[in-house]
Amino acid sequence: MKDFYNETIEDEVEDGNVKEQLFKYLVHWRWFLVSIVISLVLAFLYLRYTMPTYEATTSILVKDEKKGGMLSELSAFSDLGLGGSMKNNVDNEIEVLKSRTLVENTIRKLNLSTVLFVEGKVIDRDIYAQAPIKIDFINKLDSFNEAEVVLKCDLLDFNTFSLENKTENQEAFILSNKRKFKFGEKIQTKIGTLIIDKTSFFSMKEADDFKSINVVISPIDEVTESFRAKLKVESVSKTSSVVNISISDPVGKKAEDFLDNMIQIYNNDAAEDKNYISENTSKFIAGRLSLIAKELDGVEQDVESFKKTNKLTDVDSEAKLFIEGAAEYDKKGIETEIQLNVASSLLDFIKKGSNSDLLPTNMISDKGDLGTLINSYNQLVLDRNRILKSATTENPSVVKLDQQIGSLKLNVIESIKRLQSNLQIQNHDIKGQGGVFKNKIGKIPEQERQFRVIARQQKVKEELYLYLLQKREETAISLAATEPNARVIDVAKAEKDPISPKKKIIYLAGLLLGIFVPFGVIYTNDLLDTKIKSKLDLEGKTSIPFIGDVPTSHDAEELIKTESRSSSAEAIRIVRTNLEFMLNKVPEGLAKTIFVTSTFSSEGKTFISINLAATFALSRKKVLLVGMDIRSPKFAEYIDVPNVGLTNYLSSSDKSIQEYIIKDKKYENFYILPAGIIPPNPAELLMGEKVEELFEQLKKEYDYIIVDTAPVSLVTDTLLIAKNAHTFVYVMRANVLEKRMLSIANTLYKENKLPNMCIVLNDTDSTKGYGYGYGYGVVLAKPWYKRFF
Repeated sequence: MKDFYNETIEDEVEDGNVKEQLFKYLVHWRWFLVSIVISLVLAFLYLRYTMPTYEATTSILVKDEKKGGMLSELSAFSDLGLGGSMKNNVDNEIEVLKSRTLVENTIRKLNLSTVLFVEGKVIDRDIYAQAPIKIDFINKLDSFNEAEVVLKCDLLDFNTFSLENKTENQEAFILSNKRKFKFGEKIQTKIGTLIIDKTSFFSMKEADDFKSINVVISPIDEVTESFRAKLKVESVSKTSSVVNISISDPVGKKAEDFLDNMIQIYNNDAAEDKNYISENTSKFIAGRLSLIAKELDGVEQDVESFKKTNKLTDVDSEAKLFIEGAAEYDKKGIETEIQLNVASSLLDFIKKGSNSDLLPTNMISDKGDLGTLINSYNQLVLDRNRILKSATTENPSVVKLDQQIGSLKLNVIESIKRLQSNLQIQNHDIKGQGGVFKNKIGKIPEQERQFRVIARQQKVKEELYLYLLQKREETAISLAATEPNARVIDVAKAEKDPISPKKKIIYLAGLLLGIFVPFGVIYTNDLLDTKIKSKLDLEGKTSIPFIGDVPTSHDAEELIKTESRSSSAEAIRIVRTNLEFMLNKVPEGLAKTIFVTSTFSSEGKTFISINLAATFALSRKKVLLVGMDIRSPKFAEYIDVPNVGLTNYLSSSDKSIQEYIIKDKKYENFYILPAGIIPPNPAELLMGEKVEELFEQLKKEYDYIIVDTAPVSLVTDTLLIAKNAHTFVYVMRANVLEKRMLSIANTLYKENKLPNMCIVLNDTDSTKGYGYGYGYGVVLAKPWYKRFF
């Protein structure tokens, strides 16, 4: 519960501090109002006489190989490999679009270095969009690009105009002595031949509407840098090849024309670069084609000569035929060798065999008489062997058959020998033919190598020739249909509303300026002001009890009365009430002694002392006001008192104090002990025992003793008599005492040199939030926000 209470108190204190800080500024509401009105008027004048700026924007799609671009105009030839070299990098193209050369070429094309203005009361107006005349320079000299000229052109009528040079140090800019010229007339100048002619807008004007037109010619470099500074080229995103281009200008039409022409020049320059490359490529291809054609013709003649010399039509085909022929003759040779071996074996068998042995058949592939003879021989042997089964060798039939077999065997032998002779001849022929084929086959690798060398040259030249023919066609197509680097998505369009100045922002800035200027002045003044102004300046800087503040009194010399209801009177009463809490430990029967002091003089301690005494007297208490500031007594400034008093009593030995105490006739219980004559030794008087005896006596006779003492920082008088006080009221005057002087009061409080100290802040300004506006029955000032109602 206790923590909750503490938190609530802290919140209330913080909220109070915020309100007090806010009120510090609200009391100056009139300055804020005046500042806001002035700022808004200045904002209106700024908007009224500031040339508005419009922004034109265009969007293009750049062909980017990485991010993917638009379809190429050569996409129909993509199968031929055309269009691949046309792709670009978006980042590179952005830099090209921002280049000085491109901007300068656009300015030259539109002649933007020459601007026409119509004179206005405050500012001149650019009439680019509706200019009644146009300016052309022909036969420009080199100095044109650096010229800085201002001409005044007055339209006299529909046919003539006057021209006056307003440029400093160039009186002879126009080389002729004439000042009046006709439209379309050539005017010789220092930078070229000037021609001024009418436009379509001229006919729309009446003669009495003709105005003076200023022709401003600026250096091309300055104009280029001006446009480059206003030009913005940005990619829509990292993954997109769409680029937004914008530029701002007081004339929206000029901004649109600049962007449209810049994109056109950009694409034309890119096309010229590509055409330049294509034209050079075409020339190179034509030269190479002529050379390759000659070389290809020579290689083809070499092929013809090689085939004629080697009697070849096709090396591979004829080689195949040679190999097949050689294989065939090898096969026949083998077969002949086999027949020869069979014939030899058969001949040996016949010679070694008897009449009872049969000869093998189907061993000889000969289709002549040999086969018939062998069959007849075998038949006779079979007949002999059959007869021998039933007869002997002497049998006449057997003998006869032996004779026939012997005769037929000789015939078979002769036939086999003839066959051998034929086979040997045939084998010799086969080997001869096979040798021919093998000889030709042996020459084939060399011929093939030689032919391949020639054929390779022919193929290389032929393919190179065909390649160049293809590239010649590709180059011709590229020249006929050169694709642009970028395609315009949105043509340049200027916004209807200007981008600057923006009315809402300007008025808002004016409003904020009107608020912050007085705020800054007040804050700076408060920051540099080192004077104590209110209780807020004491918080956190001292632990001395604060018992109230007294607002500025309109009549400082008038003492508080019963009927007083001013804020100062009410403040004194509150201070009196708070002092009762400071004096609650004083024993009964003794006067409550209140000493009043300050850091310096002129802080109002005497004023506080007298009014405190008066307010205690009004409460039907017997009060004695003692003037103990004997070095600089000031009672006479507020009340009528004699020039004798305390010092006279302290310096005499036979006088009674009652002789010097006077009674104020306006109050029933108000008594005063004046300071008296200023002594030469004030410190010694106050250090005497007579002072203590005086207070012991007075405390028994009065209810309250109010003592006006000397300032503590100037003399030691107050510290000498401080022990006689029950409480010390330390008066600090607002807007007079420096904050650093609080250290004096804090030291006195810490060292307890002034018993039971408390602070009263004097002369605060309640109208600025430094007081609390005391008073009952007094009409207090209304809050600032209610004074309008």
